[in-house]
Amino acid sequence: MGFPAFFDQAPRILVRDGLAELLGAAAGGLIEYGYADAVRVAGHSCPTVAGTWLMARAALRALYPDGPAERGEITVTMSEAEAEGTTGVMAQVFTLVTGAAAANGFHGIGGRYKRRGLLHYASNERGAIASLRRNDSGETVNVAMDLSSVPPAPEMRMLMGQALSPAASDADRAALGAVWQERVRRLLIEHADDQTVIIVHRRS
Repeated sequence: MGFPAFFDQAPRILVRDGLAELLGAAAGGLIEYGYADAVRVAGHSCPTVAGTWLMARAALRALYPDGPAERGEITVTMSEAEAEGTTGVMAQVFTLVTGAAAANGFHGIGGRYKRRGLLHYASNERGAIASLRRNDSGETVNVAMDLSSVPPAPEMRMLMGQALSPAASDADRAALGAVWQERVRRLLIEHADDQTVIIVHRRS
């Protein structure tokens, strides 16, 4: 479908969704997401989307070390307000993987499988981008990312200016895209398990 080849090499996330199992959408409720799914939701691929993908993966591995996470059974709280910076974009990625939704989410069936009200904003949690909590046990982790060790290419600013110019050529835009996605590739492939980049803290 025209996505960069490295999208298929990026870590994948396996979850179990009880609602999907109940309604016959997935055998055993198992759903595997790939980075391309996050790109489809966000509409673009950037370090923020890639970093959020890796934060979600790391948080779910910490909360469910013995098996797939239970999608729809996790509360996500973003530290910043919904309209602040890239918070809304990151929340979309967390919703994709966890099922957690705000007031517009699914209301449930027979008192179960409710996703509405599982996504919150503006907790002002210091040092975290988001907190994820298992609703069954209350176990919670904070996640953050530090991309300072995966900096943009030195020519990024120049290429961005050229690509945004009204006189930009296809070659100008392609040059920007290649350099932009190379940073995303490095993050997803070379730093997926780098604990200095993707940071998880378990809350007591």
